[in-house]
Amino acid sequence: MKLAVVGFLWVLFAAPPPMAGQQPGPLPVPPSVPRGKPVEQVAPTDTSPTPIPVPEIIQRFAARETEFRAARDNYTYRQSVKVQELDFDSRPAGTYEMTSDVVFTPEGKRFERVFYEPVPTLKRISISPEDLSDIQNIQPFVMTTEELPLYTLDYLGRQPLDELTAYLFRVTPKKIDPRHRLFQGLIWVDDQDFQIVKTYGKAVPDLNQGKEGRENLFPMFETYREQVDGKYWFPTYTRAEDTLPFKTGPVRIRMIIRYSNYKRFKSDVKITYGGEATPKTTVPPNPEPPKPPR
Repeated sequence: MKLAVVGFLWVLFAAPPPMAGQQPGPLPVPPSVPRGKPVEQVAPTDTSPTPIPVPEIIQRFAARETEFRAARDNYTYRQSVKVQELDFDSRPAGTYEMTSDVVFTPEGKRFERVFYEPVPTLKRISISPEDLSDIQNIQPFVMTTEELPLYTLDYLGRQPLDELTAYLFRVTPKKIDPRHRLFQGLIWVDDQDFQIVKTYGKAVPDLNQGKEGRENLFPMFETYREQVDGKYWFPTYTRAEDTLPFKTGPVRIRMIIRYSNYKRFKSDVKITYGGEATPKTTVPPNPEPPKPPR
């Protein structure tokens, strides 16, 4: 199957052609999430009553997330994407890479400028508009006040997360609609800043398209944020390593997305992690942690 091209060549996951079966592998998950059941079972370390009512926690962090989304729209940043097909021994069998800058024109219009995009060697996955939407909107998941009615949030307890303490919520869409991409999984909310600092889950729904039943499947992923301006938590690192169970045979993939060099629009001063405030960070449990710009 040829690699399709949509927009800026985001690499996405659609049905592969018939192929020999591959051995599936488990997705690395946070220590707090039991392997194989990342959403249904968690073990929060503190289930005591919260200092403020849970509905108020939800309203507070949704309001802060609404502020953050508006703030992020005024930042430029660099985004790099690497997607790999993995063989039986978890070695790359095909790769796609793209690095781009999200910048503004002199008139203030936001656009994406691609400056690194070698010829892809992927053979068994292709692009879909849903995957493009996921990379733009679901992997860097933001839960705003406007989006709260779309989801059911279940409070699970509090957990330490590096130097933070976070409220842990299970997020479930109230209605699954193939026309709308939504997030399903877990979110960690800082108990001081009331912002999401980490997400773990997937975009839903998986899709079967057309009379031929072409499948469009989506991986589990983790996204970490860091406080880059002393106020808001920005996504800096997303990782997915999952086996997509196509009817024609499983395909194992690895995806890394990095977001870096955040700068406020029309400012020549580079934003450093934390600014004048003490920087905060959450470190992903994998061998390639995000590194703040120097």
